[in-house]
Amino acid sequence: MKPAAPKPAEPRNFFQDVHEVARLIPPGRVSTYGAIAHYLGSRRGARTVGYAMMAAHTADHYVPAHRVVNRLGQLTGRLHYATPFAMQEALEAEGIRVEEDQVVDFAKLFWDPSTELA
Repeated sequence: MKPAAPKPAEPRNFFQDVHEVARLIPPGRVSTYGAIAHYLGSRRGARTVGYAMMAAHTADHYVPAHRVVNRLGQLTGRLHYATPFAMQEALEAEGIRVEEDQVVDFAKLFWDPSTELA
């Protein structure tokens, strides 16, 4: 008798991959939509990463979407939180200073998955 074929893995989608990378961002650090897209092989996928962050609340496990900002360190995703200051408050709770919707010391706090996960 022939052995049964292995069961195929459940298909993954881009949002799940984005959420998985976002979960790897250490507390007190931030990454960008573009850096995550680049790491996942989608150089021009920053906007799609943004959509994935907007859908993070639907994920099976917590996604620290507040740690993902735009390429200049600005809190462009803040409008998708319950209050206009929720994203800033979550970052400040991790020791990240934010002034005028901008991460202070962004270059120092930037977490690039392409180098950190190499």
